[in-house]
Amino acid sequence: MTTSPRPHRRRDAPPPRTGNTETEVLRGFLDYLRDSIAAKVEGAPEPGIRTAVVPSGTNLLGLLHHLTCVERALFLGARITDWKATFHTAPAQTATAVVARYRETVTEANEVLDTCTDLGAPLPRSRPDTPAPAVRWALTHMIEETGRHAGHADIIRELLDGATGR
Repeated sequence: MTTSPRPHRRRDAPPPRTGNTETEVLRGFLDYLRDSIAAKVEGAPEPGIRTAVVPSGTNLLGLLHHLTCVERALFLGARITDWKATFHTAPAQTATAVVARYRETVTEANEVLDTCTDLGAPLPRSRPDTPAPAVRWALTHMIEETGRHAGHADIIRELLDGATGR
């Protein structure tokens, strides 16, 4: 009797232990979610990583590309004119390149956040035509956005190759 291989099951990482300040808690949870979604994309099989498994067209690589664009818009002041397009990547873009760009963007966003000492102050941005949100709002929104899409990624990855866990 042969048995089928077991799907990869990652140990489920608990929420992070953070410092006690509001800034440490918000940034700790955001970084935890950022790492979680990047890990969901890393090692995912081609072409499944680009394959839509739901009618909306959502796929793993597109989710990470979208979050890269959100981070760039929110923390770095990038102008995004077509949000729907951010959920798709060009066929030539490798998963390794998309993950690397996401991680680079997170590093750049964290460099901006490192200069923000007042959570109630507006984010420093390079777009003078658009009012910047408060740092607290931006961090909370990015936690919500990343958490939402990390949940999508959990389900998509499990459907692709059975991999589970954070």
